[in-house]
Amino acid sequence: MDFSTKTLDAKTAVTAVKTGALVVGIHENRKLGAAASALDKLGAISAALKSGDISGKAGSTLLLRGLTGVAAERVVLLGLGPQDELSDKSFAAAAQGLVRALATLGCDDAALLLPLDQVKGRDLAWAIRNVVLAGRDSVYRADVLKSKKDPAPTGVKKITFLTSAAEATAAKTALTEAVALANGMALTKDLGNLPGNFCTPTYLANTAKKLAKDFKLGIEVLERKQLEALKMGSFLSVTNGSDEPPKFIVLKHLGGRSKDAPVVLVGKGITFDTGGISLKPGLNMDEMKYDMCGAASVLGTFRTIAELGLKLNVIGVIPTCENMPSGSATKPGDVVTSMSGQTIEVLNTDAEGRLILCDALTYVERFKPAAVVDIATLTGACIVALGHHNTGLFTREDAAHDQLANELLAAGRSTGDTAWRMPIQDIYQEQLKSNFADIANIGGQPAGSVTAACFLERFTRKYTWAHLDIAGTAWKSGAAKGATGRPVPLLTNWLLGQASAKAKA
Repeated sequence: MDFSTKTLDAKTAVTAVKTGALVVGIHENRKLGAAASALDKLGAISAALKSGDISGKAGSTLLLRGLTGVAAERVVLLGLGPQDELSDKSFAAAAQGLVRALATLGCDDAALLLPLDQVKGRDLAWAIRNVVLAGRDSVYRADVLKSKKDPAPTGVKKITFLTSAAEATAAKTALTEAVALANGMALTKDLGNLPGNFCTPTYLANTAKKLAKDFKLGIEVLERKQLEALKMGSFLSVTNGSDEPPKFIVLKHLGGRSKDAPVVLVGKGITFDTGGISLKPGLNMDEMKYDMCGAASVLGTFRTIAELGLKLNVIGVIPTCENMPSGSATKPGDVVTSMSGQTIEVLNTDAEGRLILCDALTYVERFKPAAVVDIATLTGACIVALGHHNTGLFTREDAAHDQLANELLAAGRSTGDTAWRMPIQDIYQEQLKSNFADIANIGGQPAGSVTAACFLERFTRKYTWAHLDIAGTAWKSGAAKGATGRPVPLLTNWLLGQASAKAKA
C-alpha cells in the first residue's frame, strides 16, 4: 500500500477533488464534519444520515456513488465518534474501519480529507502514523512459506492525505517517518514469524549484513572462537546443547557527530527456546520461535532509522543462539563464568535469556554509551503482571535513570506502544543469592520479572540502562497468532527524540 500527501489549495473546492474515493468524516448524532458539509450541496449526505444508514460511530462507514457536483467517483463517509471530543481511541477505531472499507472498493486510489490535527492530546503526525500502520497491517501477509499463498489484498492501493498549505511540511515529514516505521515493523514481524529451522542465528546475522549493505551501516559478526576469547562463558553456556553456531551481531548506525556517545540497543536473540534440560511443556512450545523478538525489534528499528537517515549514533548488539537439550547441554546446578568475571549458578536452564544478555551488557561498556536499552522476551511473569497491553520497563531509581524511564514511557504513550515502569530495588536481589556462585540465575516464582531485571542490573552499573520485557507484547497467540512488531514504534520515537535533543544542544 502506497501513501502520499497533497496540499489542498484554499481556492480548490472539496467538490473538485478527483479521486476514486474521497473519504470524509461524520460524527455521532448525525453531525457532518467540515468536509462532509462542503460536499452536501444537494443534501444527499444529510439524507443518508437521516435515513439511519450510518450512525457516525467510530469506525462505521457508508459508501455513496455519483454525487451530483462532486468530482470524486465515490464518497466514503467515515464515522469519527462524538463531535465534541475526537479521542485517540475513536480515531484509531476510525482508522481500522477505514482500511476495512477501502479493501472492498473497486478503485485503486483514495484521498482522505479528515481532521488529522483535531484528535485530543495528539498531533497530526500521530494521526497520519495511525492510518499508515493500520493500512500496512491490513495488507501484511505471513505466507512466505506457504505453497499456496493467502489471497492477495484487494481494493485501494494508493492513499493520499489531503492537507492545508499550513500543514503540508509537517504532513510530509510525518508520512516519511510513518512509512519508515511501517517498513521496520514489517521486518520485525517477518523475522518473528519465521520458524526456528529458517530463522537461525546465522539467518539473523545475514539479515543484519543485508541491512548494513543496503543502508551503509557498520557490521561485525563475532563467531564462537571470538566469543571464547572474550570469555563470554555465560552466553556460550546456553549454546552447549545446540548444533547451530552462535552469533554475536554488532550493527552501527553512525549518523551523529563522531564525538557523541552512542545509544546502544541490545536485543535477545534466542531463535528457539526449548528450555534446555529444564524442558518446557510441549503445549504451545512452537511459540518459542518468538524468543528472538528482542533481536528482531532491534533490526526493525535499525531498518527504520537507517531509512530516515537519523542524525544519531546508535549501536545494536544482538547475542543470538538456540537453547536446546542434548548430552552436552548445560545442566541445572552448573556454574558458569560471565564476561564480567561474576560466576552464575544455573538453577534453571529455561532462564537463558538473562545468561546471553549479561555478557552482551558487559560487552557494550567499550562503547562508553550515553544510554543502553535491552529488549527481551524475558519472563512469563511479566505477562502475568501486565498482560498483553504494556511492555515492562525496568530501570534503577536515580535522576539519570528516572529521566531515561520517563523518555521511554513518553515515547510509548506517543505511539500507542505503551510501557509500564516496574521496580528494581536491592531487596529483590536477596532472592538471587547462591551458596555456590556469585549469583543464581533465578530468584523463585515471586516477582519473577523483577528478579530477572535485577539479575541484568548487576551487569549494567557502568552506564545508564533500561530493560524492556516484551514477553507480553511481542506476539499474539490464538487465531491471530503472529509477531506484532512491538516495540519498534516506542524505540523509534525515543530515538527520534534523542536526535532532536542532540540537534538543539
